[in-house]
Amino acid sequence: MAAPATAEAIRDVNTRYHDAAAGHYDTKWGVDFGDVGRAQVRSKLSKLIGKPLPVFERSLEIGSGTGYFTLNMLQDGVVRAATATDISPGMLDTLQANAARIGVEVDTVACDAEALPFEDDCFDVVLGHAVLHHLPHLDDAFSEFLRVLRPGGVLLFAGEPSRTGDRIAATPKRAALAMAPAWRWLMRARAADGYDRHEKHGEWPEQPGALDGESLESFVDVHAFTPDELLAWPQRAGFDDVRVRGEELLANWFGWINRTLEATAVQEDIPWLWRQYAFRGYLALQRVDVALLEGRLPPAIFYNLMLVGSKPV
Repeated sequence: MAAPATAEAIRDVNTRYHDAAAGHYDTKWGVDFGDVGRAQVRSKLSKLIGKPLPVFERSLEIGSGTGYFTLNMLQDGVVRAATATDISPGMLDTLQANAARIGVEVDTVACDAEALPFEDDCFDVVLGHAVLHHLPHLDDAFSEFLRVLRPGGVLLFAGEPSRTGDRIAATPKRAALAMAPAWRWLMRARAADGYDRHEKHGEWPEQPGALDGESLESFVDVHAFTPDELLAWPQRAGFDDVRVRGEELLANWFGWINRTLEATAVQEDIPWLWRQYAFRGYLALQRVDVALLEGRLPPAIFYNLMLVGSKPV
């Protein structure tokens, strides 16, 4: 059995994977900066902090990737001045290209979330989407988030995998892998090189440095959370009024089947009509989740967990 990963190795693997994935990350994950993306982000924020949404003078995003949260918030006027950070310079390059294309301005800083290069008490909101599960030392990270927030500032994170939801998602992933050869034949798509070399999530490679960037996807995640665990880190750091809720159940089952199928194929070979079906179907099931399931079922059974808190005044 391979030795447990060190924090340095986790950061290295995340940097190399996300640098390699940055160029087609938005296509792979359906990241949108138009009306759909703006509505998605507004919905997530409303679930956490209610309506009407406040306007934050200065925001800091952790692990911003290509800009899904920050750029959509800037377009909607939810934040006035934004700083986006990521451990991956490649992701920040793509974020700046996206910002230029849609006509917004954002500062970018490549840095480690556990050692932020900012002064104390300088942001009104610290936020992130699908990032906490990549960080090796969450106690250090939440202490940094508290330090850089001004008193009364808001903490917002979404898109974090729940432990139960992650186990549930393993079933559609396995089913999709079994269906993948027939699906590729129907799509007339070639098999991606090495897609099945490391299917066991969480088993750290003995020599991760020998793998190229995109083949590291199975090793970039460090955590899946229970709601109580996700609450505990910000509470220990000193945040007030910390709350967790669940998001997306049916949409993620559907999404993981399609994403797993797509991951087995050469991306350029996947037909546009398939991508439209996968994206539109995911959006439709998101609406079903919001209307019928979220807020009614226990947070732990949803695939995604959302977190909100505030810095004491």
